[in-house]
Amino acid sequence: MPYDALERLKDLIELSKLGGGRERIEQQHRKGKLTARERIELLMDEGSFHELDRFAVHQSTDFGMDKKKYLGDGVITGYGTVNGRLTFVYAHDFTVFGGSIGEIFGKKIAKVMDLAIKVGAPIVGLNDSGGARIQEGVSSLIACSEIFYRNTIASGVIPQIVAIMGPCAGAAVYSPALMDFIIMVKNSFMFVTGPEVVKAALGQEVSFEELGGAMIHAKESGIAHFIANDDAEAIDLIKRLLSYLPQNNSEEPPLVDMGDDPNRTDKNLLKIVPPDPYKPYDMREVIRSVLDGNEFFEVQSMWAKNLIIGFGRLNSMTVGVVANQPLYLAGVLDIDSSNKAARFVRFCDAFNIPIITFVDVPGYLPGTEQERGGIIKHGSKLLFAYSEATVPKITVIIRKAYGGAYCAMGSKYSKADINLAWPTAEIAVMGPESAVRVLYRKQLKRMREEGMDTEEVVKRIVKEYKERFANPYVAAEKGIIDDVINPEETRPVLIKALEMLKDKREARPLKKHGNIQL
Repeated sequence: MPYDALERLKDLIELSKLGGGRERIEQQHRKGKLTARERIELLMDEGSFHELDRFAVHQSTDFGMDKKKYLGDGVITGYGTVNGRLTFVYAHDFTVFGGSIGEIFGKKIAKVMDLAIKVGAPIVGLNDSGGARIQEGVSSLIACSEIFYRNTIASGVIPQIVAIMGPCAGAAVYSPALMDFIIMVKNSFMFVTGPEVVKAALGQEVSFEELGGAMIHAKESGIAHFIANDDAEAIDLIKRLLSYLPQNNSEEPPLVDMGDDPNRTDKNLLKIVPPDPYKPYDMREVIRSVLDGNEFFEVQSMWAKNLIIGFGRLNSMTVGVVANQPLYLAGVLDIDSSNKAARFVRFCDAFNIPIITFVDVPGYLPGTEQERGGIIKHGSKLLFAYSEATVPKITVIIRKAYGGAYCAMGSKYSKADINLAWPTAEIAVMGPESAVRVLYRKQLKRMREEGMDTEEVVKRIVKEYKERFANPYVAAEKGIIDDVINPEETRPVLIKALEMLKDKREARPLKKHGNIQL
């Protein structure tokens, strides 16, 4: 091969590494941001990344674009390994046209996503983009649509993770919305229409942060699953998340030995639940106690705080955890928490991750706001998700399990495989005091009309009601509960149940797909 041909190749490779040029790279650094290549280097195992389409350039000639061509066209795509496991990646290069999405840009992402689907490996997006490339007109929208289609086809087949590391606006927001997990770096933002459009259309003055900042999406909309302080922390979160997930829907999650004794018990579990049934406690203490190494990777921790979701391990096996949180709204189910849990349950089911459910739920949140907001529809999503899931499902009732919310939280009749209860569990249509006031309302009304004090009577009847109905043994008699367990033995009991269920197979009627209440 002629020497000058190799020299040209080397020169072009070096040129491609510069993106939009050294000055724009420095601008990125001055903002406290890494470049697209630096982000990929942090994510991938050293020396493992192989780039695709590094010499691709846009084909547009309008608006002087024929004089502005950069190798790679504003996105870096390729594959490598993350902690030794094959992973595909694309990273928007903000130094080239602000990371805007054009025709070739979109084709590059579509190609790498097609490869990820073919070989069954996760896809990671590192987004830093102003949205569709206006200069390319409808071609940029076609490019976006090609990406959206592949996000949809990949859903439930391979894990899809995206980090928002700068702006993400307009059409560009819908690809992250179609992915499994979104990580937002502080000072990044996502919105369909920017502050200027909002002001022009509605007359509202709003900042970038107020409209679609990371904290807004973590606390208010629930769009962001994780918040990172900077690019490096976001990439650490991606690596940690991938460590819990399988490569694809045909594989099991990786086993990771935490060095924790599967027979370990914990006497502290005897003290966590207060004797007063109305007093709150932190369900995270229960969760961490039973998991390997007391390690729990919580998801969407800032949104719908009355319900907890996340990943952990039991005897080296990845599990998904769903739990009511008595510290917030007494752990009730509402619209947001139902949506939060339902989507997580469906993700776990798609990727062969067993579901462990910890229940302490007083019911669905009452009120006009919830009813008008569609709690009937949204609450039923959780029922649908648990009933649809065929992975191993183990439920532990810690304290309250009342009404329709009991049915929704992995009950025996949404086909949970093993249902356990602590001795403190109360399983009933409603709380004992409310039930007594309904059942005995006529007698109590008559007593009050006769001038009698009914409070002591109510206390006595409530005590009798609890002994007769609101305890786990009544449910155990009917087979609704498989066992009532000593709280300190929760971990070994869960592990034994999980090991028993590891080869579970469950057939369902043949159909294209269900019609979840969207």
